[in-house]
Amino acid sequence: MVIEIDENLIADDDSRIKVGEADTIEIHPEETCRVGLYGTFEEVNQIPASAYKNKNVKRGLRNSDGTGVIAGITNISEVNGYEIVDGVRVPIEGSLRLRGYELYDLLGNVDASKRFAFEELCYLLLMGDLPTQDNLDKFVDAIDLQRELPDGFTANTIMPIAPRNLMNVLSRSILHLYAYDSHAEERTAKHEIHTALSLISRLPRIMVLSYYSKRARFYHESMIMHRFIKGQSSAETILSMLRPDRHFTQDEARMLDVMLCLHAEHGGGNNSTFTTRVLSSADTDPYSAYSAAIGSLKGYRHGGANHKVRAMHEEIKREVSNWEDEGAVADYLRRIVNKEAYDHTGLIYGIGHAVYTLSDPRAVVCKRFASELAKGSEYEAEYRLLETIERLAPEIITQGRGIEKALCANVDMYSGFVYSMMGIPEDLYTPLFACARMAGWAAHRFEEVVSGKRIIRPAYASARVSPRKYVPIDMR
Repeated sequence: MVIEIDENLIADDDSRIKVGEADTIEIHPEETCRVGLYGTFEEVNQIPASAYKNKNVKRGLRNSDGTGVIAGITNISEVNGYEIVDGVRVPIEGSLRLRGYELYDLLGNVDASKRFAFEELCYLLLMGDLPTQDNLDKFVDAIDLQRELPDGFTANTIMPIAPRNLMNVLSRSILHLYAYDSHAEERTAKHEIHTALSLISRLPRIMVLSYYSKRARFYHESMIMHRFIKGQSSAETILSMLRPDRHFTQDEARMLDVMLCLHAEHGGGNNSTFTTRVLSSADTDPYSAYSAAIGSLKGYRHGGANHKVRAMHEEIKREVSNWEDEGAVADYLRRIVNKEAYDHTGLIYGIGHAVYTLSDPRAVVCKRFASELAKGSEYEAEYRLLETIERLAPEIITQGRGIEKALCANVDMYSGFVYSMMGIPEDLYTPLFACARMAGWAAHRFEEVVSGKRIIRPAYASARVSPRKYVPIDMR
């Protein structure tokens, strides 16, 4: 086969090519001949959709009705969005139970006069039950004692090369922390719990330092390195280290605490938690498992979806002149579904979920707080726009795609909006998700280590119908 070089991919004297919307990549003149290898990428890796159907493959580990293939059993959480009645899936209001407790019950009484809930939720996930006050105090102290990073860690790991996406820094940092742990290869309960607590404690600090390192590298801003304050909750610690003047209100801290709770755990089947279980089933160390989970969460089909939601909302705000005109909003949503607007995928981000049908309980809580924060502020008009999108989108998607699946807003519909009202930069949306989800990942790793006892190894069917005859190179 003759390989042809696509001249359109090779720039002029600077030897630079464009790759999607990413930054340009330097290509040495002697390497430009290899650019032609990319021309067959789609052809070589394409498998027709019919092949999956013919072989009855559970594509994406999903059943034909969209439900997940049962791959394990867990005591940690339960995600419900439908019931099976006489073999038929019936939509119901969404429910998220953590260790048997309803999310609404765990968060229902959290307000400005109550305690922070995230640390208590972490205890519940890791230890299996709600703590007494004495147990919670000891648990919070244990987290507090772990916030310090190893000597030289910031200078050697976080600051030298700050990438544009902070999730890669978090993932790399976890792997580097392995080198500072003289017991890193232990699989004892003591080491597993110690590692989990240290990462729950340290990730917020790593996240904020990485953010300022990025701002210094790409925007020549000051590298702010606030010390953490002993005794502060995780939410308070994040805001205290993030704000240049260290100022925040208790309402802001409790709102962030609620957001951490909403993201802390969401079943064993979500992609990043399943990633944790897959790596743990191979008997790898905890740092490798958690680092891989962050790589999964970064994806735009998972935790990174909040960036897609915010970008889509910004486009709608620009293109629809009157946000109160529901007809105009609906028309633009139809353009998105018809692949004529936004990213041309046909997806309205923030709408729909793999399990939830009538409602996502995390979105219900998030929307409630979004409404309270926006009331009487400059954000109130935008909040009403998001409500309009939430109300109109399901029917527009159903009509545009001809599907009958019940659709609801997911947590990403309002989470980025809440963060923006709090002045939290978009760079931190998904890293905050990771800081919260560490508790859930750890709980599932513990369960996999103790009860899994078998490497997760699904099978892939071959798409080839017959073997190919080898041809010597001088005869090809």
